Amino acid sequence: MQLPFPLTDEPDAFALETGRKLFAGQSEFLKGVVAMSGLPPADRIEVCFAGRSNVGKSSLINALTGTKGIARASNTPGRTQEINFFVQSPELYLVDLPGYGYANAPLAVVEKWQKLLKQYLSGRQTLRRAFVLIDSRHGVKKVDEEIMSLLDSAAVTFQVVMTKADKVKAQDREKILDQVRGALSKHPAAYPELVLTSSEKGDGIATLRSIIAHLD
Repeated sequence: MQLPFPLTDEPDAFALETGRKLFAGQSEFLKGVVAMSGLPPADRIEVCFAGRSNVGKSSLINALTGTKGIARASNTPGRTQEINFFVQSPELYLVDLPGYGYANAPLAVVEKWQKLLKQYLSGRQTLRRAFVLIDSRHGVKKVDEEIMSLLDSAAVTFQVVMTKADKVKAQDREKILDQVRGALSKHPAAYPELVLTSSEKGDGIATLRSIIAHLD
């Protein structure tokens, strides 16, 4: 019997090549946005990346683009306080959302970020998919449930990307995957396939590029 939320299949050669070509070009930082008025023109499709602090979001974006340091990795939770736009091609923006689950940020700052996030998610017509990053060592936590519920209410399809897969033993991975599948079953906006990645080892990066390349 097919499991709910299976791991996505390896793309075929054509799909992999399409993904490779999309990300073969230079990736460039466009701007950081702190208010809806600062958003760039909605003249191409975009995908966004969401994840709690230290889930490996910057490392994943760097691995996807093949551009070291384009998204600044930091050990300080909540360092990304704005919505960062990257130009991947004339057809695509990559969007790095503020990390959530930041215990040390002032409440007023957190509330401001959350308001901006809600406005962006519900009001951006060119947003094709959100990728919600979940640490393979920890599974879905309460703060992840909150962002998933926000995506449900904004009617934005989201797909879970499991990060740091190389840090988990095979026998422990299935238990975590079961927990993630159980959590996702409550969210109507969840796309029904998981992507397993390791930015350090490169696992799953070509698959994720292919998925993004075939959104329209």
